[in-house]
Amino acid sequence: MLYQLYETQRALLSPFAEFATASAKLYSHPLSPFAQAPGAQRVSAGFELMHRLTKEYEKPEFGITNIEVGGVDVVVQQQTAIEKPFCKLLRFKRFTDDARLLGKMRNQPSVLVVAPLSGHHSTLLRDTVRLLLKDHKVYITDWVDARMVPTEAGAFHLDDYVHYVQEFIRHVGPDVNVISVCQPTVPVLAAVSLLASGGEKTPRTMVMMGGPIDARKSPTAVNNLAMNKSHEWFENNVIYRVPPNYPGAGRAVYPGFLQHTGFVAMNPDRHMSSHYDYFLDLVRGDDDSAEGHRQFYDEYNAVLDMPAEYYLDTIKVVFQDFALVNGSWLVSGEPVRPQDIKTTALLTVEGELDDISGSGQTAAALELCKGIPRTRKRHYEVKGAGHYGIFSGRRWREFAYPEIRDFILKHQK
Repeated sequence: MLYQLYETQRALLSPFAEFATASAKLYSHPLSPFAQAPGAQRVSAGFELMHRLTKEYEKPEFGITNIEVGGVDVVVQQQTAIEKPFCKLLRFKRFTDDARLLGKMRNQPSVLVVAPLSGHHSTLLRDTVRLLLKDHKVYITDWVDARMVPTEAGAFHLDDYVHYVQEFIRHVGPDVNVISVCQPTVPVLAAVSLLASGGEKTPRTMVMMGGPIDARKSPTAVNNLAMNKSHEWFENNVIYRVPPNYPGAGRAVYPGFLQHTGFVAMNPDRHMSSHYDYFLDLVRGDDDSAEGHRQFYDEYNAVLDMPAEYYLDTIKVVFQDFALVNGSWLVSGEPVRPQDIKTTALLTVEGELDDISGSGQTAAALELCKGIPRTRKRHYEVKGAGHYGIFSGRRWREFAYPEIRDFILKHQK
């Protein structure tokens, strides 16, 4: 019923969003007589803010068409390497006519970025991908909005997530370097552990960033909710059926709008202040700051639904049973044994101010992977960085990325 109410509200607000954007242009266009009226700039800014608050946010594009490598402009083409019901494996293929640069790029390490399936689209890692492309061949998981997956495709469990990651690792090849951001640190560690236990070659390196490997350490508000509510509470209060107007009609999901509401509720003052600053930027004519606000919230407000089975499995395995750190996790009947990983180098990355995955949660992987020599394990804390700062923005570019790039390069032999 809640999902239906949300859809009704969205439909009702759509005309207001269109009216607001038209009115904003009416009071700002230089050829409009209304733009000459006293206070027109403030009126236009108010309508523009109304538009932003009432519009529907679609999945953004990566929009990475070129990058600069060694002072040379390199064309980038987004390709689909594997397409599965709940995920696409994307490759960002680089092209150049510079023979010297082409030879250099051919020998660069391959990286598989496993994006979170936690409410936002994989485009949230656009900055991550863009910078990685300077020194690596890059693949990324692009998870499909569950409301767009017909029920005929079947269920999607946490075990399926692990198997997807294994398939993607095999596809990229044994020399792959895996980077997992936030939520996927747990299933990625499981996937690599199972490869090792089964005698398969494991990735050259694993980089785990801001994830709940051991959610008992420095629990955050996100962790506390999952820990303090029963499994039945989540089943009865946050799981809904997709409405009839989507391909996945009837599928049980954890709706993206609920996850988004939860994230906003964690820092409401920050979001209100950000929107007010946006209004002031529009009034002042500060286009650069206003555009920065638009880009952030175009991404932040674009959410997806998660399959109910996967979401409930994650709550139980990661935040209630702590099955990975307790050694009790079985994936398709096979025990997850991180201690079996021997040859993969491991880097854990945390943000000093992370309010989603607390201090020590990701670093716990270092102790679990007892089979990896200490000389091939490292932890790095990004000073002054929150959760998003470790993979996007200035601190990602200036601090986290150089550490990751150098770690991967060091362990290619």
